[in-house]
Amino acid sequence: MKFLMSTGVLYTLCVLIWGSTWFAIEYQLDGVAHEYSTFYRFALAAFLLWVYCLIKKLPLRFNRLQHLWLILLGICMFSLNYVLLYNAQEYLSSAMASVIFSSVLIVNIINSRIFFKTPITPRLAIGSALGLIGMVFIFWDELTDFSLENTAVLGLTLAILGVLAASIGNLVSVQTQKYDLPVIQMNTYGMAYGALFSLAVGLVQGKDMTYNWSASYNISLVYLALFGSVFAFGCYLTLLRRIGVHKASYAVVLFPAVALIISTLFEGFQWTWTVAVGILLIAIGNVFVINRRDLKKA
Repeated sequence: MKFLMSTGVLYTLCVLIWGSTWFAIEYQLDGVAHEYSTFYRFALAAFLLWVYCLIKKLPLRFNRLQHLWLILLGICMFSLNYVLLYNAQEYLSSAMASVIFSSVLIVNIINSRIFFKTPITPRLAIGSALGLIGMVFIFWDELTDFSLENTAVLGLTLAILGVLAASIGNLVSVQTQKYDLPVIQMNTYGMAYGALFSLAVGLVQGKDMTYNWSASYNISLVYLALFGSVFAFGCYLTLLRRIGVHKASYAVVLFPAVALIISTLFEGFQWTWTVAVGILLIAIGNVFVINRRDLKKA
C-alpha cells in the first residue's frame, strides 16, 4: 500500500486497472443517479483507506491550508470530473466519451506549461500526438457518425468540462507536493471530500437518493472503490510525483486500448483495421513518452 514498487509496475497497474473500470462502470449507470453512484464509490474507497490509516497508525492531522487543497483535489479529481463524464454518456456513446477524455493529456501539457513552466520536449509532443491520433483511429466509426444535434452538443460540453476538472485535479495533486502530503492520507481525505461533494450535487438537484441492490451493481461498486479508486489512484498520484504530470497522464490514452480487449472477450467487440492501427500508434507513442529511466525509478 506504500507504493514502493517500481515506476514500471505502478504504470502497468494503473493502465490495466483503469482499462477494466470502463467495463465495471457499465453496471453503475442504471437505477442510481450518477452523483450518488460516484458518492458510494468514493465514500467506500475513503472508508477503506481510513481503516488502513488507523491500522498502520498513519498521521491524519493536517492544517487548514492543507485541507483546502485536499478539498479542491477531492472536488476535481474524485467528484466533478466523474459526475460530468457520467452525465455526458447520457448523450454520447462511451467510446466517444473515451476519445474526449483522452484529450486530458493535451490539457495537462498546456496547463502545466502555463502554471508550472514545464517544458514540452519533442519526444513528449510526438508521443502525445501519436497517442491521440491512435485514439481517433480506434473510434473512427463513432467519430464519423457524430452529428452536432442539441443533445450531442450538450454531451460534448459536459465531457470537455469533465476533462478540464480532471486536469485541474492533476495539477492540484502536483501542487500538494509543496505541503508534503503523503499519497495515502491525501487520497483518504480527497476521496472523502469528493464523495461529499457528489452527494451535495445530487441533493441540491433534488434527485432521489436510491441504491441498486443487484449483485452486478454491488460487485462493480466494490471493484471500482477498491481497485479503481484505492489502488489505481494511489499508483497514479505516485506516478505524478515521480515522473511528472505529462508522462503519468499518458496512461489515460493507454487504458481505452485495454478496455477494447476486455470488450472483445466479454462483449463480442469486432476488430477492424482502424482499431489495429490505433492500438499500434498508441504503443509507439508510449515508447516516445515513457523511457527506460522513468520505468526504473522507485
